[in-house]
Amino acid sequence: MTERSTRRGFASRPGDAESWIKAPEAHARRADDASAFTARLTIDVAPALRGRIKIAAFRRGVTVADMLRELLSREFPVDPGEPS
Repeated sequence: MTERSTRRGFASRPGDAESWIKAPEAHARRADDASAFTARLTIDVAPALRGRIKIAAFRRGVTVADMLRELLSREFPVDPGEPS
């Protein structure tokens, strides 16, 4: 009845996953980052905490992502003996 299209669609997988994972983004999110590579971190938080985080970011005039990156950088500074 219906055939599957052989055309590559929006969510098609890249041919070489390793180079796709390690490839830098087309546009840098932050100019002051030492590295062009980023990794996504997903955490589960209670809805009330999520709301407080979003309100704090709004009041500070920053994005939630930028605020949390800064917080994590302060909490976990680079050890001079470790490769970054």
